[in-house]
Amino acid sequence: MQLKLLRSKLHLATITGSDLHYHGSLTVDPDLMDAVGLLPYEAIVVSNIATGHRAETYILPGVRGSGQVELNGAMARLGAVGDRIIVMAFAWLEPAEVEGHQARVVALDTHNRIVERLDYSPIAAPD
Repeated sequence: MQLKLLRSKLHLATITGSDLHYHGSLTVDPDLMDAVGLLPYEAIVVSNIATGHRAETYILPGVRGSGQVELNGAMARLGAVGDRIIVMAFAWLEPAEVEGHQARVVALDTHNRIVERLDYSPIAAPD
């Protein structure tokens, strides 16, 4: 049995652009990807705070230091420039790997600058 746990999260990222005719994905400033350990082409879930829409895609690195968060292809239908989204990646862990697991999470301002690193407590061993 494996358990699906949150691994990485960009909380309240602001959509800075979209391109309906691009091949697809979410393009993100590599500084933001690095902050939570997201990898190019990694599967992600994107949730729009304004609409409640949620979709799965993959992440691509954009321009470093730009604050870029762009919806591409079908994902461009998920929201509009200025909408706030949550970007999440998950990991499948064996029960023996769960103890000590800790998600890497940052909260962002409206310019996609990190304003807080959220240190969720590592998962403790079961009693």
